[in-house]
Amino acid sequence: MRLMSELKCRKFLWAAALYAAAARLINQAAGGIIGLTASTHIQKFQAKKSPIGMLLAVLITISPPAEAQQNGPAISQAIVPLFASQLPLRVTIEAPLTTLMKERPKEEYLDGTFTFTGDDGAEQTIDLKMRTRGNYRWMEKHCDFSPIRLNFRKKQVADTEFAGQDKLKLVTHCQNNKRHYEQLVLREFLAYRIFQVMTNKSFGVRLLQVNYVDTEGAKPMTKLAFAIEDDDDVAKRVGMKSLKTPDIRNEDLDRRQQNLVNVFQYLIGNTEFSLIKAEPGKACCHNSDLMSATGGPPFTPLPYDFDFAGLVNAPYAEPNPRYDIRSVRHRLFRGLCRNNELLPDTIQQFLDKKDAVYAIIDELDMLTPRSRRNVTSYLNAFYNRISTPKKVNARIIKKCDELP
Repeated sequence: MRLMSELKCRKFLWAAALYAAAARLINQAAGGIIGLTASTHIQKFQAKKSPIGMLLAVLITISPPAEAQQNGPAISQAIVPLFASQLPLRVTIEAPLTTLMKERPKEEYLDGTFTFTGDDGAEQTIDLKMRTRGNYRWMEKHCDFSPIRLNFRKKQVADTEFAGQDKLKLVTHCQNNKRHYEQLVLREFLAYRIFQVMTNKSFGVRLLQVNYVDTEGAKPMTKLAFAIEDDDDVAKRVGMKSLKTPDIRNEDLDRRQQNLVNVFQYLIGNTEFSLIKAEPGKACCHNSDLMSATGGPPFTPLPYDFDFAGLVNAPYAEPNPRYDIRSVRHRLFRGLCRNNELLPDTIQQFLDKKDAVYAIIDELDMLTPRSRRNVTSYLNAFYNRISTPKKVNARIIKKCDELP
């Protein structure tokens, strides 16, 4: 019996070694998109002190993932403190909020103060300038409370959780007297977090519980919001530079990132974006920023602004009139047919990260049971559609865009 156990153990170890070696080679060939080093399955093996898991961990970490090899040392640059943690932050914003939401300035900043608890546990109050921002949600007919931009003095936030922050975007609750709108904040936050799981070429986000104190006498309120990492900080973190440019061509894009974004947008049910066309009077692209390692092609798209996605399912969201869809919950794949050769690897990446995606939902305690069921059900439908090659072919490959 002991001999049999030893033989079985050796077989498992050899299998694990072969599997890890093969996985590294496949991962490198696929441009690092499989992400085996972050596999939750390996973590589970390690937690149980399994010989397989221990060996996998050693073998896989011998060489860095292909993404790190391709991008060089800059990829390991530390993320700024605010986005290095996912713990919600409690902050207080004291400002003339009545004037801010009545006038909705997009250029002029109003003065206020910002209070938060520092890393040392001490409460700090610093100067703040703020204005409104956004497009659709900026309009009063859609939202009582517009998204806002905070402007800090860098010297005042040095050596704090907000170190390095200057002009910080906040996604806010939209409606003051409708509590379920805070669930929409959480669901859009989840969309950003899901894309973070897929690639480090993504915006960091941090959840905030904001106590709004109006210096003009309106009743204080506490609402959920989240901050979004600056595009320059994202680019710097991955060894690139953010850039503003007019409309571009599909062939100017990094095809792997383009494909990854298109499948991600399909996952969350979003059609309100373009990776090559800008909104009138603005730089490229619609709900997507661009980065580049060279200042020119290939450009890496950074998607943002997901409140019109089916995953969020905001009451004000309308289906994109360009497409034959009756609801924002209806998924429509907008990837290019010429990128179909990349789809098997891209789909595998989403399958490999499935446990991590669901873990994000499980860990977000502030989701109501109804929101949790809704989000989980919507994700289940996506993962069902990519569960077999036949379903992928029917739901995604055959729905690709033939446009150049």
